[in-house]
Amino acid sequence: MTPPSWLEHVTGVAERGRAMLGRAAGGTHGVANLAATCDRLIARRGEASGLALATEVVRTLERMNNAETSEFLEVLAGSFSPPPEAVAAAVARWRSDPGDDAVMALAAATEAPRQELFRRLNMVGGGAAALVKLRGQLLTLLPARPHLRCVDADLRHLLSSWFNGGFLRLEQISWGTPAATLERLIAYEAVHEIHGWDDLRLRLAADRRCFAFFHPLLPGEPLIFVEIALTRELPTAIAPLLGAGRSIADAAQAHTAVFYSISDCQPGLRGISFGNFLIKQVVRELSVELPGLRTFATLSPVPSLAKAVADRDNVDGFTDERLRALTAGHHDELRRLASSSDELEALSQLLQAPGPQAPVVARIAGRLALADLVHVKIRGRTADSVAHFHLSNGARLTRMNPDGDLSPRGRQSHGVMVNYVYEPQRLEANHERYVRSGYVATAASLSGEIKAIDTAWSNTPRRARRSVRATR
Repeated sequence: MTPPSWLEHVTGVAERGRAMLGRAAGGTHGVANLAATCDRLIARRGEASGLALATEVVRTLERMNNAETSEFLEVLAGSFSPPPEAVAAAVARWRSDPGDDAVMALAAATEAPRQELFRRLNMVGGGAAALVKLRGQLLTLLPARPHLRCVDADLRHLLSSWFNGGFLRLEQISWGTPAATLERLIAYEAVHEIHGWDDLRLRLAADRRCFAFFHPLLPGEPLIFVEIALTRELPTAIAPLLGAGRSIADAAQAHTAVFYSISDCQPGLRGISFGNFLIKQVVRELSVELPGLRTFATLSPVPSLAKAVADRDNVDGFTDERLRALTAGHHDELRRLASSSDELEALSQLLQAPGPQAPVVARIAGRLALADLVHVKIRGRTADSVAHFHLSNGARLTRMNPDGDLSPRGRQSHGVMVNYVYEPQRLEANHERYVRSGYVATAASLSGEIKAIDTAWSNTPRRARRSVRATR
């Protein structure tokens, strides 16, 4: 006989605990009752009764609507924060005698009771999933309710521990993968929409690969997945990779593995990075399977570009003066193409028009994308989220591809796509320089264009100059 799993054991103990407490299955009703149950759960020391109450709370969280969830998060921020008087007493003790015991007492006093609540919920089936969902809803509320950051900090702290890289399991997704997982891929694809089962089958063809990370706490739920095209050369546009009528190539003849879509699947795990582990592990897997692969690269959007170009009030970004300098020599042509008397108004109209663009507009779009990636910063790092992801993983910015994405979604990048190259022998060095100083590793082929951009950028007012160097 197969011994029961841990989850089966916990479920059985919880059932016995519920009988001992005389509580019905299915959870509680109302946020006030839920809060009272949470109080009882934290106070309980018995295993059976504790698991029963935790299961009750989880079942209630699973069926709450958005309004109830919002109300419960407010309760967590208020009633389940550290007692001020206990914190004050611990601080006073530490000030009078800053020894190890006082430090430990201070740490215990400043830990919010909700952390213990979350730990206990994680002990039962569905607990981790409920907490991930809860944080996903919390993140949508934070802009309007910044006082909930304390709850987010506690959830992120615990989820970062529970979902660390040591517990991740890499799996290749194929047409033989269970249908429930394939359905989730269709739903979770965040970069290039999957248009049904026929499209998915093409993305899992012999010249394609798909890998995902899974975690024991979320069985059957991918955390993040990457789609890969195996090609003979570095692609410049996304449409040929996704075309419904494309021919399927021989993977053994491929020289290049192109990561063309990376999708996070769990909003509640935002800010907990899996992508760096994913890329490096997939490179190792593909290198073993296909030793003929020589290049590992991406075909990526520049999702910050359209917004950055439109934001003329950012003195560290694309001011009117910088845009005029970056497009110098083309003003007459821009005005003619857009039938406008102002070159910046003409540029805006032309960039927003459906592609393909006129050659001069395409060249300018590529230049603006490169300027965005190397000069527009947030806290010393590139402001573009996709670029930040790849650069922080040690990739090298290699090529700009105007008209790379002519789909409606591509307009946020003004049609531009970018190739980042992952060179295994340089990843660590590139990563270290980027995270330390914002250093952007770039291909030597971009150095001339970067110098022209630097000149245009530095000849107009700005707050600080950024260092960008080319690497071979």
